[in-house]
Amino acid sequence: MRKSASSLFASFITICFLLLLSHPVFAQAKKAPVEAIRQSDLKRDLFLLADDHFRGREAGTLDELKASAWIAEEARKAGLEPAGDDGTYFQFFSLIRERVSGSSTIKIGDRSFNLWKDVVVYEPSFATVDAPVVFIDDADTVAEETIKGKVVALQFTPKGLTDPRKSIAWRYSGFVIAAWARKLGAKGVKAIVFVSDDLAEQAWPRAAQYSNRGSYQIEGSLFTNRQQLKGIPIIWVRKEALNLVREPDQRLKATIYSESFTYPSVNVVAKVKGADPVLSKEYVLFSGHQDHDGVRAIEGVKDSILNGADDNATVSVALLAIGRAFRQQPGRRSALFVWHGSEERGLFGSTWYAEHPTVPRESLVAVLNGDMIGMNAPDSAALLGIIPPHLNSSDLVNIALLENARGPKFKLDTEWDKATHFESWYFRSDHYPYAKKNIPALFFSTLPHPLYHTPADESTAINIEKLTKMTRWMYATGFAVANAAKRPQLEAGFKLER
Repeated sequence: MRKSASSLFASFITICFLLLLSHPVFAQAKKAPVEAIRQSDLKRDLFLLADDHFRGREAGTLDELKASAWIAEEARKAGLEPAGDDGTYFQFFSLIRERVSGSSTIKIGDRSFNLWKDVVVYEPSFATVDAPVVFIDDADTVAEETIKGKVVALQFTPKGLTDPRKSIAWRYSGFVIAAWARKLGAKGVKAIVFVSDDLAEQAWPRAAQYSNRGSYQIEGSLFTNRQQLKGIPIIWVRKEALNLVREPDQRLKATIYSESFTYPSVNVVAKVKGADPVLSKEYVLFSGHQDHDGVRAIEGVKDSILNGADDNATVSVALLAIGRAFRQQPGRRSALFVWHGSEERGLFGSTWYAEHPTVPRESLVAVLNGDMIGMNAPDSAALLGIIPPHLNSSDLVNIALLENARGPKFKLDTEWDKATHFESWYFRSDHYPYAKKNIPALFFSTLPHPLYHTPADESTAINIEKLTKMTRWMYATGFAVANAAKRPQLEAGFKLER
């Protein structure tokens, strides 16, 4: 009897998986006891960590430290060994914050603007400006001689600029500034004044909150220059100031000061020792971040606490659950768990740990990172690091894909892993500093959603069943790596596009 094309294809896939299982990476691998990951544990921990009690776990605050202490205590109760500095669960690092000083002054014509109420200084700088204002309609074609030595003013959105982020005002406004600030700055302007249009006005309350906090940095950051411009103020005024900046012969007089502070931030680090006397000296690193955006009084929004249930309490509690599972049945290799601090400030905790690991860096065989794993369609997910140039270990990818086929069978969205994706999602989570160190790394996610970075990202919105499946998938992947005869190999010639 002749087989149909679909039957032949199914047989082909089966043979491929059997051949895959015979690969040395999979040899001697045990099937993960995923039932050790319990939905009730995840739900209980999620509702505790993403509670108002921790006030949104903002990096560099006592709230982040309190949440980190809670995680460390839960790890201790689960039987995980401390793996931080000096025999503790903690690895502290200094977070440097720079913000615009409240003593800064801004005046256009005869009008003085109140900082954070009717004007935003987009990033910290030191500058004194006294120059004429030139309003332009087309930032792309304006001649350098028209604006050099002057203050250029333009409205959101400049002509000719379109982008998929336009559907979310606060993300789009940042894109507009990023797109045009450097272009205009390169033409010798003294300052840039963006004026809200209707869309940008929606983003104003959030922009004022974020810019008021300033910018953050650590020693050795991957993002060494996070400012759009240096010494050229980027100023954002509200829509009602449009007629003022359009008037001829206006001048901007501004004196911008900045001030800096140093705060402690922390990674929580724990481990479960492997069962093999030799392979236990190698580690499978499970990665997530525990911080979020803290307390922010946002205009028109009653809830001021951004609890970040999906981002990233979901992964924080997933790591606890995976740790308990490894404690019940250790792998041959050791399992290392790092809850990174200050991810929202610029991947600072993971950058610090990748540079200052508490175990030998060469002993890290793989990094399995998660960020936001409890939302969107119940049958879909994303795995980043599987498409070149982000693919850095086919061995590791094959293990993860096989465990998905065995278990949750998620439909994988690969668009967000592409180098051409407008969100650059691959570069926005804690696997990235490890990949930069040539450590095989994957990024598990269920991707952004309308509640992303809003007060509505609460535990009640999380799909606990999906969270459980994602946690089991991460665990099964790590368990397979921990028990494989050989560690996953790095792709020859691996190099990220940035």
